[in-house]
Amino acid sequence: MRQLSGKEDSGLPKASQGKKLNTMKKRATDRRTRRTCERLGMALLELLQDRPIRQITVQQVLDRALVGRSTFYLHFRDKEDLLLSQLEVFLETTSLWLSRNGDKSRRVAPVAEMFEHLGNQKKIYRALQESDRLNAFFDLAQDHFTRGIELRLRESGKAAKLTRSELRARATALAGSLLALLRWWMDRGAKESPKTMDETYHRMVWSGMS
Repeated sequence: MRQLSGKEDSGLPKASQGKKLNTMKKRATDRRTRRTCERLGMALLELLQDRPIRQITVQQVLDRALVGRSTFYLHFRDKEDLLLSQLEVFLETTSLWLSRNGDKSRRVAPVAEMFEHLGNQKKIYRALQESDRLNAFFDLAQDHFTRGIELRLRESGKAAKLTRSELRARATALAGSLLALLRWWMDRGAKESPKTMDETYHRMVWSGMS
């Protein structure tokens, strides 16, 4: 049996121990940063339920999140930048949701789920409009959904005969169509059901793939 004297020897060379320690510190720092950004984002979203974004100050966000001003500006330029960062997390999760969950349907995007969520978040949509960041949101969404739709087309087997560039072109066009449909739907007051919009979108998708 190996005897222990003072501090147990990890069995790793000192250089490897130092590298492992640095990796652990980086992970801990990354987790703290992620939690801090989540608190800031949640604070802003909560404040948006009570007032338009133009009436919200950075200090109000900091007070609710219990985060210092220097920490805020280490990660974000302003409250609008914070809002976009929260929405980008949503876009990344949503655009890949079907693939990550092994969905077996022919859908290329979770349209019904996304439309339902955004239809219930009209105040956030208005905040993007008021802060002149709506186009920036749709630019981010275009990138995320292009990648997500391209992945779903590959998984479906329907794109087997397409070249890589043609597949990317189709995914880009389909992502653009999805976001145009979303904008049309939101601007008209979200009258149709999310399920109806999902069916409408996917009829367009597969009629174009025949």
